[in-house]
Amino acid sequence: MAGARVAGTIASMATDDDSGAGAARPAPARHPAGGAPGASGTSGAGDAPENGGTSQTSGTAEGPGRGIRDRLLSRWNALLVSARDGEEEPDPVPYGQNLIDRWSEPQRHYHTTDHLLDVLDRVDELAPHTRGADVDAVLLAAWFHDAVYRPDRSENEERSAALAGRALPEAGVSRARTDEVARLVRLTVSHDPEPGDINGELLCDADLAVLAGSPGDYAQYAAAVRREYGFVPDSAFLEGRAEVLRQLLGLPHLFRTPYAQDRWEHVARRNLRTEMELLVRGD
Repeated sequence: MAGARVAGTIASMATDDDSGAGAARPAPARHPAGGAPGASGTSGAGDAPENGGTSQTSGTAEGPGRGIRDRLLSRWNALLVSARDGEEEPDPVPYGQNLIDRWSEPQRHYHTTDHLLDVLDRVDELAPHTRGADVDAVLLAAWFHDAVYRPDRSENEERSAALAGRALPEAGVSRARTDEVARLVRLTVSHDPEPGDINGELLCDADLAVLAGSPGDYAQYAAAVRREYGFVPDSAFLEGRAEVLRQLLGLPHLFRTPYAQDRWEHVARRNLRTEMELLVRGD
């Protein structure tokens, strides 16, 4: 019965969050982690951003393989039980399967299960160095932050937050934690947490960690984002991309946590400057 309820709740969001008449976004430039033309790098699992890079092996337009689905579902099940203080019911599996299906949709090339797994790994890497964070809330926000994703729509984060706000309480998560998850999902529009927003800093740094990938991973990412925005003409895409790069390079810090600033900042800026130089040259 619990499985039927969750399937109905999450699936019912499709009419609200997936097919609404959202504003077209021909050359978006707001979302620095991939929702704008080419702002970050490929995502994968397991390796720190600079040390060996990442590999995009399973999160493709054809969907993830069984291995990555099983890994994600196992992590989801453990997270949901933890987030509701050890309660085993309702069954976490239908919720996790629905979310994984969403992350496997064919319009995705960067915002895939690989990206999801990469963000989860970065949260795990950063969490021991980020005291006072509600790590379960941040991990739930990572699961939901691109759960609704249409590259031609401008309200993906808001619809993803609404999905979390409806699904999580039924899944047994407290209203207070659900509200925090929804707030964090909305924060990924700008990746600009207020000073002292520990949860926001943790999520945003994890989502932007891909900027500090190896040169090859970064180039592979940019190609994936371009495929997602294949409906945008080259001139408009390049204009939007250059604006994103200028905005990012103009920030005093790309990352907010000391750990990320120390390990990822210089690599990310190098990648951004290199790409800007290539754009200026027309390569």
